[in-house]
Amino acid sequence: MVDITKVRAIDIHTHAEEPCGCHPDDGYDELQSTMAKYFRAPWEHPPTIPETAAHFREQNIAAVIFPVDAERETGYRRYSNDEVAELVAENSDVLIQFASIDPWKGKMAAREARRLIREYKVKGFKFHPTMQGFFANDRMAYPLYEVIEEEGCVALFHTGQTGVGSGMPGGNGMRLKYSNPMYMDDVAVDFPDMKIILAHPSFPWQEEALAVAQHKPNVYIDLSGWSPKYFPEILVRYCNTILRKKVLFGSDWPMITPERWLADFEKIGIRDELREDIIKGNAARLLGLG
Repeated sequence: MVDITKVRAIDIHTHAEEPCGCHPDDGYDELQSTMAKYFRAPWEHPPTIPETAAHFREQNIAAVIFPVDAERETGYRRYSNDEVAELVAENSDVLIQFASIDPWKGKMAAREARRLIREYKVKGFKFHPTMQGFFANDRMAYPLYEVIEEEGCVALFHTGQTGVGSGMPGGNGMRLKYSNPMYMDDVAVDFPDMKIILAHPSFPWQEEALAVAQHKPNVYIDLSGWSPKYFPEILVRYCNTILRKKVLFGSDWPMITPERWLADFEKIGIRDELREDIIKGNAARLLGLG
């Protein structure tokens, strides 16, 4: 269990993807290496979970970590939630387990979610509408959301443009329309007791994301996937004012390292008294860690 009194920050958004690139027939390695070039990451194959834990331990940062289950839409094999959970358990001093289940799996998805929560104490679930090929307010996903709400877990949704498939022919089949944060507004209405995180500065729908997070008490925003030096002015303004308790540090590791994000965060115009909450306090309260 992470002791939040001993870490300097909580990274709400990191990826576990390493074994998915071990199958040359499905193209996942090409996707990952293209993404690494897009983000100027210093690797071609993603780090393992133990390597991730070692990096975050060295940085004295806790991290929420998850795979992405997009098998149906992409053909890329998923990283087993059970395998991820077992590795996270071995590194629970710095890692916090989220899972990912494609909502298209219907009742099977709901059953798997409930089992993971009860067996591994999973705290949340990652959705990537663009990679999974669905609108967040599609009723087919609601049985899975019902489990997440009933069990008091978090739903984290990718929003905005994505580096996944960027620059590849046809964007590697990724359709950006699915990740407009306004679709999550319906989910926030229909599941008012489910905590929802809108991941990333939501280009080109930043104002939609801010509106949803301001209007719905159960909606938060994570700041992952971009260096803070590129944050739009309106996002910084909301971080400093009306959403100061609802914005969360996230790096999008391994594409962006947490230390790079935090160094750039120090250089933007955030009020000094709010920095601790943004990099740690808000996430700790959301996750029930303190």
